Amino acid sequence: MSAETQTPQATGSCCTPAGTCNDATSDVQVGAVTAVYQVKGMTCGHCEGSIAEEISGIEGVTSVKAVASTGRVTVSSLAPLAEDAVRAAVDEAGYELVGTAA
Repeated sequence: MSAETQTPQATGSCCTPAGTCNDATSDVQVGAVTAVYQVKGMTCGHCEGSIAEEISGIEGVTSVKAVASTGRVTVSSLAPLAEDAVRAAVDEAGYELVGTAA
């Protein structure tokens, strides 16, 4: 069992001001940074959801996948996250951040 959240991304028109089509998606890197954390205390889907919800609130986070059976939380973000911000989110959810997973 795992919980995953996707943070909605802003979308815009694919048309340029000159009226031509422009596929700008190749220039945008969504979730450019991925980090895996070890979290202590997750036992079920509710735990996974609580952690995913709190971490998703950190600015720049694009997705979170928490897996209770391994205690691992995979976070994709636009830029590297400060570990203290992740720790605060995990604490707020009621769990303990052990650190980054090896």
